[in-house]
Amino acid sequence: MMDIKEIQKLLPHRYPFLLVDRITHIDPGIKAIGIKNVTINEEFFIGHFPNNPIMPGVLIIEAMAQVAGILAFQSGAQKGNSVYFMSIEKAKFRKPVVPGDQIRMEVTILQQRGNVWKFSGLTYVDDKIAAEAEFTAMVIDKEK
Repeated sequence: MMDIKEIQKLLPHRYPFLLVDRITHIDPGIKAIGIKNVTINEEFFIGHFPNNPIMPGVLIIEAMAQVAGILAFQSGAQKGNSVYFMSIEKAKFRKPVVPGDQIRMEVTILQQRGNVWKFSGLTYVDDKIAAEAEFTAMVIDKEK
């Protein structure tokens, strides 16, 4: 289990772009589960959409990617480096995420070669899949 203070030690993201509140499970080299509590106070709800607030799908994928970054750092990637998206595949959005929802992101490592990592992510709201995707990321020295 990781709280927000531990998450902030691993990820460079900060308000309003830190999209993981807690890590509830981590199995290094295999899987991590993270939580994001979605509130009406999120800045993106101002414009997405007025009178019908829905969390943008790209931010749901970003939240999964942040959990993946934590998993990579806990699985041997050098802490202090940066994780960058390389590709997003098979993204599907099955249920809108709205204020009051708690999203549970389950991220699994599919493959890792050198500094390139491939992940599978599922996002749940109330045990129903809200979104899913496969994505590839590269861990690089942030000084380069």
